Amino acid sequence: MDIPLYEKIFVDLFNQIKSGQLKPNNRVPSEKELADQYHVSRITSKRALEKLAQIGLIERIRGKGSFVASSLPDFEVLKQPMLQDQSDETSEEPIGLIGLIVPDFFSEWYGKKLLQSIEKRCSEMKYHLIIKLTYGDQHEEEKAIHSLLQQGVAGIIVYPVSGQHYTANLLKLVLDGFPLVLIDRYLKGIPGCSVVTDNKAAAQELTDYLLNLGHKNIAFISPPEEYTSSIEERIQGYTAAYVQKRLGINSNYILTELFSTLTSCQQLDEFEEDEIKLKQFIQENPKITAFVACEYGIALVIAQVLRSLGKQIPDDYSIACFDHPDYHYNDYFFTHIKQDEMKIGRKAIELLIDQIKNHSVEVKNIIDYSLIEGKTTSL
Repeated sequence: MDIPLYEKIFVDLFNQIKSGQLKPNNRVPSEKELADQYHVSRITSKRALEKLAQIGLIERIRGKGSFVASSLPDFEVLKQPMLQDQSDETSEEPIGLIGLIVPDFFSEWYGKKLLQSIEKRCSEMKYHLIIKLTYGDQHEEEKAIHSLLQQGVAGIIVYPVSGQHYTANLLKLVLDGFPLVLIDRYLKGIPGCSVVTDNKAAAQELTDYLLNLGHKNIAFISPPEEYTSSIEERIQGYTAAYVQKRLGINSNYILTELFSTLTSCQQLDEFEEDEIKLKQFIQENPKITAFVACEYGIALVIAQVLRSLGKQIPDDYSIACFDHPDYHYNDYFFTHIKQDEMKIGRKAIELLIDQIKNHSVEVKNIIDYSLIEGKTTSL
């Protein structure tokens, strides 16, 4: 049976990367170039590129294109379902299905390794993985859960949508005792199993790092924190660093009104609105000399606004953030918190399968992190 056209493109590019014809950091043909070359629609070529990004072979950078990953996965263990289908070899029958619900195929700074780790561990434990995308929409999360249950999955891993309310289907899974693991955040007051970074400790260490450099007026910048445990804990950590040093906290230095990084489908007006908010915030708080950004995307927006104001980083302002790409095609290598995505992914699958086997599991599972010193912080 002929394979789908997007898989043909996927296989061709896969082999070019594996053979070294396309080397790490080389540019990959664009969606349009591939569409013209293979005489297919851009939707088809986009799907092939997304699949390559999903397994860690390429990095897709908004506004710049696609590039071969600087650090390639092990081709010997990398699963290639479409290649296996063309061989005469038969694979062992899977034990069952596991569902994964995520906002999108994640950003270039967080999620790629997490997804790769989940897929790899799932395969090792003889389960097939079904991925559903919500694009940051709670209604889509509801539909995804319903769809996976209809397909008979044995358990579900969810990266919950940010928002003021938990979706009804998500709450029902917890209350019914259905095998479920949340990643990146947990449900406050609800005993659902989760795998998370110690966000409070990480934010405290990041803020403390800036305080030790001599910065006393540090701002915290993030999306809205309501009912998003990871952001709430990062604010708590930022605050705790000041309390520990017995320094006064200026509540005006906390800005949680940025929206441009909440999903991968950002709109130009969202970036412009965030830039306006940040510019006004900086001008209204002239004593601020450093920023803790809740995520890498926000750190980039801060840096862009400071540059537009004629400011230098780190000479005039220091910036530290959570997460960072393994590579960077801009002027900034941020001091940042590096979350252990590979360990988070493995742990999530293992906890889920423990539940499927009716074993008891810890409700909240904390994964270690590390602080990486970059070039965006100084005295």
